Amino acid sequence: MPPGSTILLGGCLRNVEKKIALRVDASSQIGTGHFMRCLTLANALRARGARTRFVSRHLPEHLRSKLVEKGHEFVLLDTVQNDTRLDELAHALWLGVSQQQDAVASMQALSDQHWDWLIVDHYALDARWESELRQSTRKILIIDDIADRQHNCEALLDQNLYVDMQTRYAGKVPAHCQLLLGPRYALLRDEFRRLRDQIKPRSGPVKRILIFFGGVDADNYTSQAIDALAQMEISEIHVDVVIGAQHPCRERIETECVQRHFICHVQTKHMAKLMGAADLAIGAGGSACWERCSLGLPALLVSLADNQIDIAKALDLFGACIYVGSSKSISPLMTRDALVRLLNRQEQLEGLSRKAYSLVDGLGVGRVCQEMIHQDENFNSVH
Repeated sequence: MPPGSTILLGGCLRNVEKKIALRVDASSQIGTGHFMRCLTLANALRARGARTRFVSRHLPEHLRSKLVEKGHEFVLLDTVQNDTRLDELAHALWLGVSQQQDAVASMQALSDQHWDWLIVDHYALDARWESELRQSTRKILIIDDIADRQHNCEALLDQNLYVDMQTRYAGKVPAHCQLLLGPRYALLRDEFRRLRDQIKPRSGPVKRILIFFGGVDADNYTSQAIDALAQMEISEIHVDVVIGAQHPCRERIETECVQRHFICHVQTKHMAKLMGAADLAIGAGGSACWERCSLGLPALLVSLADNQIDIAKALDLFGACIYVGSSKSISPLMTRDALVRLLNRQEQLEGLSRKAYSLVDGLGVGRVCQEMIHQDENFNSVH
């Protein structure tokens, strides 16, 4: 293990059968979506008897505590001053060091044993890094969204909906790679699956609106949505606003919610319950899309990053949301106008809910675990 690295063990590791490592980061620049979907998958694998270890270079303290709470091992790589020229990948800066440096550190973090699977969810890593890590693992599962680089892996998961879903990884993965594509593989926490069994597609007027722009929302689009609602006569509509503990404008948003008689939830553990209670959401086009869809929650979507644009457009085309536009070009007025139009179209709202509900059944985590089991027949398949 590299000097300065830390390893935290939470809970007992009993009935360990397979060893699975995960390489993922989270920060104000990266967001928390990559980490949360990896945590969801790791929890499911651990429930099936696996030993799990997260390796991260960037991870806020409150997310580290989640790992310990769930019994996962955790290695924190040193944050070093990088003097090496980074490679040409669009998201290379997310890593903070060169791929070669990160590969060496990651191998050291995993060097106490050989791993059965390595799960990688990082836009700044590609086949070069993955090839180096072959020394540490038998198989590699890549979680990706952007299809902009080569991979060396046995399986690739992209849980998103795209018009060109079946072709976007052509020539970018080995011929033997198993592709797990689309929302049927969406990595949703178990509370969404359980709640879905109790919920049907929405009908009737909108009585509750949920605002949620992800765990970071560095540019504070939450306040834009609050401003949009403040310009409307919605005194009879209950509004829930969800933000992360590290939101850069937390105090401002809490004050705005008090002034508007909205309810502000900080780092809530009840997201599924809030989505299940809402009749309409305003939010980003990231991984929360699949949480909303699983509960049939119609949404006005804003893309906060380039990789969210195609997802939002595909959902709009499918009829499962209304895409307002990119964060670079929208305003509170545009959001308000879109909301006014939708609130006056009851039939369209109900159609959005039915389409969203049909896309995601909440069983994606189990399907991914089964695919890993299928590739490794000795893996514990207890359900």
